[in-house]
Amino acid sequence: MGWLKRLFGMEKPSAAPSYAPQQQAPSAQAQSQAPTSVPPERMGLSGEYDQSGLAKRVALEFDEEPDLEDIDTIYVAQTGSVVVLKGKAPSQKLLNKMVSVAQRVNGATEVNSDQVEIA
Repeated sequence: MGWLKRLFGMEKPSAAPSYAPQQQAPSAQAQSQAPTSVPPERMGLSGEYDQSGLAKRVALEFDEEPDLEDIDTIYVAQTGSVVVLKGKAPSQKLLNKMVSVAQRVNGATEVNSDQVEIA
């Protein structure tokens, strides 16, 4: 079960874009559909306003990482533009990778992993 399904009960969108800023810019059509007044941390998977938009986009990015797909003991939340990771990580190496992936998602200003234990 993927991150989006486990945490938010959502299926991965079929044409899901990457939300990492270093990725290719969205097409002109996608840009015209996205409202410009939505803060980056509240941007949902389709450009709509979503209170948990950043956390969902981080979960989607975790789904894209083969090393992270089977971790079901970590939870992703957000407080404003801060991504919050909670739970138990199998190793420090995987937690470091999760922090790195979460940091590159557009709208994330910080990643807090203080609530994660290493199993």
